[in-house]
Amino acid sequence: MGLGPLAGGGAVVVAAVLGLLVGSFLNVLILRLPVMLERGWRDEALATLDLPEEATEPFDLLRPRSRCGACGHGITWWENIPVLSWLMLRARCSACGTRIPVRYPLVEIASAAIAALLVAQHGITPWSAGQVVLAWGLLALAVIDLDTTLLPDGITLPLLWLGLLLHAWLHPQFLPDAVLGAAIGYGSLWCVYQVFRLLTGKEGMGFGDFKLFALLGAWFGALALLPIILLSAICGAVLGIALQRTGVLQRGRPIPFGPFLATAGLLCLFVGPQRLVSWVLGSGG
Repeated sequence: MGLGPLAGGGAVVVAAVLGLLVGSFLNVLILRLPVMLERGWRDEALATLDLPEEATEPFDLLRPRSRCGACGHGITWWENIPVLSWLMLRARCSACGTRIPVRYPLVEIASAAIAALLVAQHGITPWSAGQVVLAWGLLALAVIDLDTTLLPDGITLPLLWLGLLLHAWLHPQFLPDAVLGAAIGYGSLWCVYQVFRLLTGKEGMGFGDFKLFALLGAWFGALALLPIILLSAICGAVLGIALQRTGVLQRGRPIPFGPFLATAGLLCLFVGPQRLVSWVLGSGG
């Protein structure tokens, strides 16, 4: 059930503005979370080897203050307004003139568009709020995986549990299928990984991909997994061939699979799992 007056255009505008703000946070998350993980792994390795920890400044999602990676200029509040600041600064640091990547406003715009479209489709409900959170998480996971080939558990696992808990609360009749989808999602890619490793001696994907597929199964159910994996594989193959032929990607260099899984998950989110199954399996409707 929606929230009455906010169920119309006003709700969409509010969702878009909130999406811009969340998109700014996602940019911080995308940049800092992999560094935080690497520092944590390093500290664990040093502790295991009984070596002294390296002295470093605090580094998390809040510290240190955002700054230019080239000159260290601290970002002021007016330089941190989603999209608008990038335009006002003409995509350059106000102190040193270093170009600011276009990815930052693109992530903010994508975050706003995702929230606005989902609210326009479904209004404001607990389920649609959960869907928006899922979509923001998939966006962050896709970009992090493109940058680092990492799919952090700190994003994937909470989203998996959120999907199961929302189904338990709002759609209890669907909960068995959601649990089955999570189990099949993880187990199927784990089996593919093991077979590929036995045949080639190489690791074809990471464990983060298993967890991301399980996350999608938890939200959309077991039947949606086949079209999701087919769409992901087709997109990955097409992009891989295109990048190799254009010389952007060297032959044999791995392409992260997470962004394709995340994209297929977003498509499933917007068109619905039943319609996606019909489209991919050709059953009409």
